[in-house]
Amino acid sequence: MTKNDGNSVTGGPENQSLVSQTAAYGAGYSADEWASIERIRADSSYLQADRDADFLREDPVRGVRLQIDYLKPELLLQEHGIDHTIVVFGSARISRPSVARALCRELNDALEKNPGDAELLRSLAIAIQIENKSRYYEMSREFGRIVGSSGMGPKDSRVTLMTGGGPGCMEAANRGADDVGAKSIGLNIALPREQYPNPYITPGLAFSLHFFGMRKLHLLKRAKALVAFPGGYGTLDEFFETLTLVQTGKIDPVPIVLIGESFWKKAIDFDFLVEEGVINAGDRALFKYADTAQAAWDSILAWYADRGEELVGIERRTLGRREQDPQNDKR
Repeated sequence: MTKNDGNSVTGGPENQSLVSQTAAYGAGYSADEWASIERIRADSSYLQADRDADFLREDPVRGVRLQIDYLKPELLLQEHGIDHTIVVFGSARISRPSVARALCRELNDALEKNPGDAELLRSLAIAIQIENKSRYYEMSREFGRIVGSSGMGPKDSRVTLMTGGGPGCMEAANRGADDVGAKSIGLNIALPREQYPNPYITPGLAFSLHFFGMRKLHLLKRAKALVAFPGGYGTLDEFFETLTLVQTGKIDPVPIVLIGESFWKKAIDFDFLVEEGVINAGDRALFKYADTAQAAWDSILAWYADRGEELVGIERRTLGRREQDPQNDKR
């Protein structure tokens, strides 16, 4: 049967009566009348609403766009049996060690040809900082392996790793899950500059959302923990959003772990906020610090154990030698 697009009458025997009716209806039309019909059909007002992209982008239709931005990932997550997630965030700029080293070499070579170039010197100083932090890429990858190896195996989606879907620390976490054959999720966001999903998200679980609000909702709706690696505005946004929702009781508490204590204590002076009276002393207990992937995972499990609860679906499997080796595949 030929699909009817709603704007024309085509097809097999079942549509012949409609074809005949249309032919009879149009009998006797002049060329001018047929031209008028074509002009009517060509106008965007004649498009079905769900096929009119310009209409769907109009401001009064924002509510509908919000609904479908929520529903598409939600229905697909349900289809994949995703019950709970461990959310990982961190800088998209923290690259894998080999890439960070290569950039430093490239900038050093450029400086040899242009000694004293102020812009090159600034770029090299930043590149060195990124190379120093590239250990967090490997740490995030290790954490992805740990999450991916929990539960009853790769097909167990009760607790699944979820990231913002971008490069850097997020890529590393998705990559770690992929290392052990586990599913993982990525939530990209439409940005002025084109964004690509990292290559380690499970096909069918990579989403591109338009609204930051819907992305935040999906990041936290199933979250059983949030783990934040060193990062910039995006990471800080997700971290403080979660802190605020927990502090105000808008969501049930979840373990929040900041990896890289020295970085975070320098980036945010929580003691100063307490001294200034803008947060309570007890608010510092809403999160923990960790300096290794295993310590972060242990902190999450301890958080649930302290409450007499279990992290649903978790049954640690022993990682293979290749997966355990932190020196493995430093690409």
